[in-house]
Amino acid sequence: MRLLVTGAAGFIGSNFVRYWLERHPDDHVVALDLLTYAGDRRNLEGLEERIVFVEGDICDLERVERLLASERVEAVVNFAAESHNSLAVLDPGRFFRTNVLGTQSLLEAARRTGVQRFHHVSTCEVYGDLPLDGGDAFTEESPYRPRTPYNASKAGADHAVRAYFETYGLPVTITNCANNYGPRQFPEKVIPLFVTNALDDRELPLYASTQNRREWLHVDDHCRAIELVLLRGREGETYNVGSGVERSIEQLADLVLALTGKPPTLKAIVPDRPGHDRRYLLDSSKLRRELGWEPTIPFEDGLAATVEWYRDNRAWWEPLRERALVQEGAWGTA
Repeated sequence: MRLLVTGAAGFIGSNFVRYWLERHPDDHVVALDLLTYAGDRRNLEGLEERIVFVEGDICDLERVERLLASERVEAVVNFAAESHNSLAVLDPGRFFRTNVLGTQSLLEAARRTGVQRFHHVSTCEVYGDLPLDGGDAFTEESPYRPRTPYNASKAGADHAVRAYFETYGLPVTITNCANNYGPRQFPEKVIPLFVTNALDDRELPLYASTQNRREWLHVDDHCRAIELVLLRGREGETYNVGSGVERSIEQLADLVLALTGKPPTLKAIVPDRPGHDRRYLLDSSKLRRELGWEPTIPFEDGLAATVEWYRDNRAWWEPLRERALVQEGAWGTA
């Protein structure tokens, strides 16, 4: 297969490129990334001879169209996105530009060049949130009720993908995934933020709603799900990708502190961000039933391995701290 991966120097994108080349070593992979603050060429180290890397913007329709044509791309996997909810509170415009307009430009380029499959990677957060005291989970039929600029921008992108399927017949699939964790995640996100802060005896900033919960999935299990959907998923369909494993922000902090041998006194409460969702949980039975997927990495095991990766790769994450654009809890001027 001749594959274009957008956002390929980011967290999930780079892990997917590594996963795909391990599983499909003879495939031709084009890695496209704008290398904004959260993109890092080092995430693709060791793969330089096996991929075509292009620094570029998915909003640049003409350039992307030329790239798809010249590389004879058969399938696109779109990870390219601004994805940090806290930054979206402070700078929403950049999220709508990349996530909505960028996805539409990419879709148009794929339509013009006859791409055979367009897979779009989305999030559980498009569905809104769930009450903390209920047992509900989002299905693929749940209504979209985004509550933050990031969530709304991803919802807009999903609608654009479906519109290109219905209007133009572009063969698309969508996955909506639970929160990911694993190696090479930019240290603004909660797990690497907690881990790197704990390793340096810095405070772990917990939002005031410490019992708000998230569903957690290891990035490698996510990559396996995307592979299955890309190769065997039904055109025009959406598949939820979730582990069923929920942890509150306080439980997460306690686990990280235990794994790093640090005291609970490092926990610090900061104000909730505006629009802070309470709980996400996905019903992934469709993916499991139709394509035989299930997660294989237990959360505690995956988290322990992730902590060790950050412990062993300080030279990777220390310089990235200076790139972070948000101080959690600083909402007074938002």
